[in-house]
Amino acid sequence: MLSWPWAYPAGDQQDQSHHLIVPLQALPTPTMSISLSSPQRLLLLLAVLGVGTAFFGFGLHHQLSLDNLRDAQGQLEALRQVAPGQVSALYMLAYVVVTGLLLPGAAILTLAGGAIFGLVLGTVLVSFASTAGATLAFLLARTLFRDLVQHRFGGQLAPIEKGLRQNGSLYLLSLRLAPVFPFFLINLLMGLTEMPLLRFALVSQVGMLPGTIVYVNAGTQLATISSLKGILSAPVLGSLALLAVFPWMVKLLLGWWKIWRLYRPWQRPSRFDRNLIVIGAGAAGLVTSYIAATVRARVTLVEAHQMGGDCLNTGCVPSKALIRTARLASKLRHGDRYGLPRQNLLLDLPAVLERVQAKVVAVAPHDSIERYTGLGVDVRLGHARLVDPWTVAITAEDGSETTLTSRAIVLATGASPVVPDIAGIDTVRVLTSETLWDHLRHSSNPRPSLLVLGGGPIGCELSQALAQLGLQVTLIQRNRLLLPKEDEEVGLLLRQALEADGVKVITGAQVRRIKALEPTDFNCAGETSTACTRVAAVVESDGGSETIQADELLCAIGRRARLEGFGLDTLGIPTGRTIETNAYLQTLFPNIYAVGDAAGPWQFTHTAAHQAWYGAVNALFTPLRFKLDGRVIPRTTFTDPEVASVGLTENEAKNLGLAFEITRFALDELDRAIIDSVETGFVKVLTPPGKDKLLGVTIVGEHSGELMAEFVLAMKWNLGLSKIMGVIHSYPTMAEANKYAAGTWKKDHAPQRTLNLMRRYHNFRRSG
Repeated sequence: MLSWPWAYPAGDQQDQSHHLIVPLQALPTPTMSISLSSPQRLLLLLAVLGVGTAFFGFGLHHQLSLDNLRDAQGQLEALRQVAPGQVSALYMLAYVVVTGLLLPGAAILTLAGGAIFGLVLGTVLVSFASTAGATLAFLLARTLFRDLVQHRFGGQLAPIEKGLRQNGSLYLLSLRLAPVFPFFLINLLMGLTEMPLLRFALVSQVGMLPGTIVYVNAGTQLATISSLKGILSAPVLGSLALLAVFPWMVKLLLGWWKIWRLYRPWQRPSRFDRNLIVIGAGAAGLVTSYIAATVRARVTLVEAHQMGGDCLNTGCVPSKALIRTARLASKLRHGDRYGLPRQNLLLDLPAVLERVQAKVVAVAPHDSIERYTGLGVDVRLGHARLVDPWTVAITAEDGSETTLTSRAIVLATGASPVVPDIAGIDTVRVLTSETLWDHLRHSSNPRPSLLVLGGGPIGCELSQALAQLGLQVTLIQRNRLLLPKEDEEVGLLLRQALEADGVKVITGAQVRRIKALEPTDFNCAGETSTACTRVAAVVESDGGSETIQADELLCAIGRRARLEGFGLDTLGIPTGRTIETNAYLQTLFPNIYAVGDAAGPWQFTHTAAHQAWYGAVNALFTPLRFKLDGRVIPRTTFTDPEVASVGLTENEAKNLGLAFEITRFALDELDRAIIDSVETGFVKVLTPPGKDKLLGVTIVGEHSGELMAEFVLAMKWNLGLSKIMGVIHSYPTMAEANKYAAGTWKKDHAPQRTLNLMRRYHNFRRSG
């Protein structure tokens, strides 16, 4: 995930109004642009318009004609012989002014270059003058209009900007080489992008040269030209079109050459055992295999540990089962909110965890070997390792090894919890989201205290749920806020919720060292001394230094892609925190793909499944390829209240320099929330000023993950708040909060002038 520095809008941060407008912040100044104030821009625009008005007012556009040039050719050649330097300078100045200010006559001036100066000198003069004129037009467009265009169409321009960053020089070169594209339009459009000025000038110089030679050469034969249309004959146009395609052909050939060199050390099989081999049977691997089997490909799925991966066995399923029980326990303890007596529960934690395990067992058939075998997937248990770009070695539990070849391979190796490098941490038992479940289920301590490191989604969810079940929990967060990817108000509200449930929250803290304490009666039965010691952590924060003791240490600071032992280093596949892929999820080798947590940048089950579709289709149907669509990615943290987001947060939008409005609807105004005593939370929507297009949504409250689905659908298909407001929502439901948020936006943008006219109309109707 991208993270951006945070900043607040001007004004009171505690403003409770529904509607705030954040001004547009200064965008980064493009390379080699001229920064002018608004009055200076206006003066420059007026000057340009003045020159253009004078040009047409004095009839100069009529003077730049083929007949006039032919009549004046002799005089111009005589002037050149008398004062060659001055004539050349004046000619280039006129050319720069005409092309730079988008005035008509550039073609006639180019012919004049050949007629007056000859082919060689004329080509040189026109080449440099046309580049200078194009650069002037480029700068004028950037200076006068770029901020305005970015303000209004920044979202639409973003994909274009990305493409230009990757292939901008080739795009520009092709456009310059193909004279069917008006050069003045190219100059304007490129000025509105982030293309560096020097690159624009150099590429333009090269790209316009062939067309320049054609026109200058025609100018040397001026007497034989009857019209401008005759200059670009079909053969000439065809030749220039081939020139325009040539850079892309070179790029394609270079790409093929690089791929040939990449695969050259390896012996490609003459025939493949499989269409696809998938390594890893987590969410990404299962979906990939499912799609491959559905389209009747021959696919093998290899899993080294448990079918279903982390989500089924140690992540989504068990954590949500635990959270469900914890929420019920919390409601019973606070029964007076619902007209019931408070319940002083003494929970049996092992029994709760047995229920959690039962739910894992109940869901497991959905991800089982039997189901996938029935779908047509060849499931193999064992450790998979890349031998070459097409061959996978599978080592079974008994040590036997088999090899399979495949036209394509998908790496869905998942991720594992990160254990921080803290002094003394190796002297104590460290629990993670993977080992927590079995340990607590079989622990002899019925109510262990926990020290949780990490205030992200996993740390917050588990800390609150275990505290609601009656455990003593201390959460230590290095950042000053919980859920730092969300807005500050979300982190503050969530902290209040966790503390209300009994979690001791320490933020802005550093754990300096961890040490083991003396064994206790609870967790030492039948265990080694290292495994049964209590934990003490020395923590430094703004409140000073303190030592915190607990029975167990739980690390929830994040997850890291599993990269070791799969043969990535054998093939030289680049990795960082994840396996490096392109927009099509291809690794260094185009037939090897990576999906899910192994590829990143997200670590959600739903994004793993989303990537799996692209990985499977791209791998099976090459050369047909689809770029991964990562524009609308929702996320939900299942705390109480839940936190759900999609698109930009307020802080991300500010840091991007976007102009936006905030529309809020508080859940304490929603009938269903009041009825259910779940009034905490809000719906917060970001839109462009004056528009109902969704830039981002944050919902904090009961069932916010479900409520977010409507906004995700709207963002995916570019539906605005007006469309949401026009949809009937059942009453009384939590989903009405979405409609009321849309209604709040609509009310704040009501047409006041029209309403005033209506008031006058109704007053008139009452008068008689």
